[in-house]
Amino acid sequence: MRSFSILFAFLFLLARATFAEIPEWSMNASIIEACSCPMFCQCYFNDKPAGHGEHAGHSHGAGGEHFCKFNNAFKVNHGTYGKAKLDGAKFWVAGDLGGDFSKGQMEWAVVTFDSAVTPEQREGIKTILGKVYPVKWNAFSVANDAKMSWNATRDHAEAKLDDGKTAEVVLNKFQGMTDEPIVIKNLKYWGAPRNDGFVMMPNEVEAYRAGDKAFEFKGSNGFMITLDINSKDGAKTEKTGA
Repeated sequence: MRSFSILFAFLFLLARATFAEIPEWSMNASIIEACSCPMFCQCYFNDKPAGHGEHAGHSHGAGGEHFCKFNNAFKVNHGTYGKAKLDGAKFWVAGDLGGDFSKGQMEWAVVTFDSAVTPEQREGIKTILGKVYPVKWNAFSVANDAKMSWNATRDHAEAKLDDGKTAEVVLNKFQGMTDEPIVIKNLKYWGAPRNDGFVMMPNEVEAYRAGDKAFEFKGSNGFMITLDINSKDGAKTEKTGA
């Protein structure tokens, strides 16, 4: 009986310590995003990306190889991870969703942090990214730091790693019936429960130029979006299995 009591006490303390290691967090961030799919990326409505022909950068309807090669440039507007503030942190996620993600399995992703991001901020961002993109990757890695620029207006947006040597996204406003931006509302962005809408901005170029998985596309899908998520949202997702 005494051994059981000791074991129970140990497990209780371990569980409490494990729980304490995960601080509360929140993040509101804007993304300059582009991918290889035609406008608008069908991945938000289907379980596989657009088909592509032999020539990189040119879509050929439903035929050919299916992939969604993307660049997502983040800038945190405001956020926290425990006592660490995430405000102003910039980071980049590049990768490929693969040919069929109906079972939540994606191809590869690489995260690159701006050189100014602190170790505490990185820890928080990596945790939060797992909630924003609640999927599995065949290959996932964190690259060496790089200088990152991020600038956006209602008419033009661009982000670069190493002045574009490592990665680059340039978006331009698509003219609607008025001068107001074209926005898709009421569409969920991955695991984030709140966003201000997908602002349609086709890309002038979206490129990842590092390593053996480099790619470049011009004139394909692009948009800007601001998402909002926090640790309470994450707890709801885990509970419901959504």
